[in-house]
Amino acid sequence: MACAIHLIILMHIWTIVVATSNDLITLRPKFSSILVFGDSTVDTGNNNFIKTLAKGNHFPYGMDFPGHVPTGRFSNGKLAIDFIASTLNLKDTVPPFLDPNLSNEELLTGVSFASGGSGFDDLTTILLGAIPVSKQIEYFKGYVAKLKSIAGENETRKIVGDALVIVSAGTNDFLFNFYDIPTRKLEFNITGYQDYIQSRLQIFIKELYDLGCRKFVVTGLTPIGCIPLQITAKFLTSKDRNCVEDENVDAKFYNQKLARRSLQIQAMLPRSRVVYADIYDPLINLLNQPEKYGFKETNKGCCGTGLFEVTPLCNELTRVCDDASKYVFWDSVHPTEAAYKYFAKYLEMEILSKF
Repeated sequence: MACAIHLIILMHIWTIVVATSNDLITLRPKFSSILVFGDSTVDTGNNNFIKTLAKGNHFPYGMDFPGHVPTGRFSNGKLAIDFIASTLNLKDTVPPFLDPNLSNEELLTGVSFASGGSGFDDLTTILLGAIPVSKQIEYFKGYVAKLKSIAGENETRKIVGDALVIVSAGTNDFLFNFYDIPTRKLEFNITGYQDYIQSRLQIFIKELYDLGCRKFVVTGLTPIGCIPLQITAKFLTSKDRNCVEDENVDAKFYNQKLARRSLQIQAMLPRSRVVYADIYDPLINLLNQPEKYGFKETNKGCCGTGLFEVTPLCNELTRVCDDASKYVFWDSVHPTEAAYKYFAKYLEMEILSKF
């Protein structure tokens, strides 16, 4: 009887040890660092250091960030990439590469090269003076050079090869060049412009691959027609504040093509992993069932009227809502920290299941 009891106790101890070990394996970072490219959804402050109208370095931006400071993030607090970096045990927040005061540790564990107002099409950045995705690769080359001076060539190769690379852009290309300022409509129909943008993305990933990157996450488009600014533009003619369905249909079609192209790019780049991450459906779910996820307001931002205020129009003198966590959008374009945290959970599941 005593032997049986001892055996049961040992089995319980072994179960606890194995479970704890599995938890540690789950929590152990699968990546050496996080490297981020794209637009304002992932810009953690690079626009602070360039000449551009697109800046989030003033209140009320950052009012819910740790320390209640505006960092240049286009939200009231953290972005999805900050939550992802924390979940992967890499760092609490992702710093901007252009910050001249970055420590060696910050550089080693990853940075963002993104710029608010950016896109894959170089024409996109002309209006706001943002850093196009094609130029972000040049900053990345400078980053690699810095890594080599810190860790040496062999270690740098490992860090870059094991880094999680997130590429999040495309929305501005369609807003600035096709829907709101239809410059590219003179050259392309919507299908042709989608293909053009994705060809630019493919070139960009190949350049990163040639510089040593191997693990990529590429986000699709959100439901563009549900961005409050787009709803406001439609309201001028239709007098309702529903989503612009034509733009949403275009975004879904773009995403379908991007999912296929991601697999094609992966097949062309030996030992690479190129994961398409859907952010369309999570946002649509949030907009259609806000109460289920703890939200109330879905078609206007927390800052000002929420209908058109963004960057300079959302400022220290602009009123804000009482509780940003109940709003999906912070200003007329960008999500709140609460929404970004919700998106991050979906992206984390994709990342942890596919790498």
